[in-house]
Amino acid sequence: MQSHKHAFVVGQHTLTLETGAIARQANASVIAQMGETIVMANVTNLANSEPKDFFPLAVHNLEPFYAAGKLPGGYIKRETKPSEREVLISRLIDRSIRPLFPKGFCDEVNVFTKTMSYDPSVDPDIISILAASAALTLSDLPFMGPIGAVRVGLINNEFILNPSQEAQRNSQLDLVVAGSHDAIIMVEAGAKGISEDLMLDAIDFAHQHIRSICQDINEFQKLAGKPKIKFVPEDHSKISQDIESKFGAQILEAFQILDKTERKQKISDLAINIKETFANLQLPDLTITDIIDQAQKKIIRSFMLNQGKRIDGRDFNQVRPITIRTNTLPRAHGDSIFTRGQTQAYVILTLGSERDAQSLDQLIGEEKQRFMLHYNFPPYCVGEVGMLGSPKRREIGHGRLARRALEAVMPSEEQFPYVVRLISEITESNGSSSMASICGGTLAMMAGGVPITAPVAGIAMGLVKVDHQYKILSDISGDEDHFGHMDFKVAGTESMITALQMDIKINGLTRDILKNALDQAKEGRLHILKAMLNHLPQTNTDISRYAPRVMTFNINPDKIREVIGKGGATIREITEKYNVSIDINDNGVVKINSVDFSKGEAAKNHIQELTADLAVGQVYEGKIIKMMDFGAVVSLLPGKDGFLHISQIANERIENIHDVLSEGQLITVKIVEVDRQNRVKVSMKDT
Repeated sequence: MQSHKHAFVVGQHTLTLETGAIARQANASVIAQMGETIVMANVTNLANSEPKDFFPLAVHNLEPFYAAGKLPGGYIKRETKPSEREVLISRLIDRSIRPLFPKGFCDEVNVFTKTMSYDPSVDPDIISILAASAALTLSDLPFMGPIGAVRVGLINNEFILNPSQEAQRNSQLDLVVAGSHDAIIMVEAGAKGISEDLMLDAIDFAHQHIRSICQDINEFQKLAGKPKIKFVPEDHSKISQDIESKFGAQILEAFQILDKTERKQKISDLAINIKETFANLQLPDLTITDIIDQAQKKIIRSFMLNQGKRIDGRDFNQVRPITIRTNTLPRAHGDSIFTRGQTQAYVILTLGSERDAQSLDQLIGEEKQRFMLHYNFPPYCVGEVGMLGSPKRREIGHGRLARRALEAVMPSEEQFPYVVRLISEITESNGSSSMASICGGTLAMMAGGVPITAPVAGIAMGLVKVDHQYKILSDISGDEDHFGHMDFKVAGTESMITALQMDIKINGLTRDILKNALDQAKEGRLHILKAMLNHLPQTNTDISRYAPRVMTFNINPDKIREVIGKGGATIREITEKYNVSIDINDNGVVKINSVDFSKGEAAKNHIQELTADLAVGQVYEGKIIKMMDFGAVVSLLPGKDGFLHISQIANERIENIHDVLSEGQLITVKIVEVDRQNRVKVSMKDT
């Protein structure tokens, strides 16, 4: 098989695509290189004529440690389950390519991307999306691509294309956009706070470069691509029209039932009736189920666009009723129950010390996370049965989105020296539980005394589009998500966006639709923020009495050894005596963690005394620890003694020291001399 290469410029880098030399038994394989980062993408498929009610696309992204010349940390030296980062990149690729497969195509398709070489200045995530796009474009699958993808940063009010990871640390924006030549398909963003107009300009900036990338991948396809499979979906339009005419009114009536459980039962009963009516056609169950679903979508979309109403009776910009409760768990450090319609998030706050931070072993190196948000979606929240297990990709993705939305308002370590963990337990779900997690997370932190810089709310926007006619829906329900064409999540403060995520089910969106969605989302976000602040106008001024107390202070770095002691004996003695944990860094920053504030203060005083410098003129109350005929040894501070000569006890002459002093006695002394060898002399008579 002949090897082919194609190179083109993307921003400040050159992207080289190669095929034909490696993984030649795959349907298509591409090696993509930018800088010294190399990603391999392989596509395989299994033809399947059996009807399915879903498209079996599986995307797997891998980042083995050898790519960075590293061994995995920990006891096990072989990569096992995917890391959170690998899962998140897999989701980015999946959400970018899935809309560009034709409806009804049910081949089992696998897309594998693997980082083979890692250059810290070039993040593999964007290259992984481009490599997958190129491989699918070269394959014989009916992929309606290619797609391009870029990252956009904002530094000094200037958009930066694919910034390095070092530059990204100083960026106000971390935006990933994927799209075709004509439209935007996927958006994922975290921001330190930017306006709607600036976000829209950033997406436009991204799309300009995406168009150029798509043209170059098309050139590569002409050079090395396979002829495409001609996929023609089965035409069931006549049956769908019959369902609409015979059952359209009943379908519409069923979907307008407000109670979710009752609505599901009515729709299920109606589906059984429809299947019995068309049983003479002898269609497979999955086929008739899919036809019913398509008929339902057409009926609901037509109703919304032509009648100007939503199926639950709301206006298009109306948010469902909101109720809020906070501090319902006595022992938690803060909590909230945020309910919007039939979606409910029970969010719990836990505060910890620095040693509780999450350690992440990644290609970019070890990272410490001081802020964590974990999202749980158990089966009972949608009235289903099922097994609980490790977090699924959806749970990881939703938790990451909520964390990004709140990261922008988190206090610095100097302002609030705690590790913060939020757990969002979704107890009820009917659309947009990730946005409920953001609202509940804000309220839990405010109730728990975390001094966030501003409250954050989130809202999910939907879209119904037929030809050039469309409507944007605020705060979409589960059915509206299913029947609509877009799930556009926007989170932010009163004035700024902090996170963005968009998934679509059509070939792309125009700038006008995106602008209208952002403007309508801001209106809804402000409505939700008002409800939140009506319940809890400001952050509580103190943390829970059950939360650990973190005290931070500085000591002379040269004194660290005195706190640690020989073999750690001194610091161990302090932690056991006062029931605290102590962390000291090389710069002399000491953090004491204690549930009991008074014990934490006592431990702090102990360390300060240990590290204090004794100077002439200072007065101490000390204990006599040793008596001699000519004087006494006095303990001034832990580990620091002074010598009291008999002549310094009183102004008159003392014949026998034992007549006036005794071992164990507390006396007040003043330091009168500290010699070059740090030997300390004290006096009683000078006090």
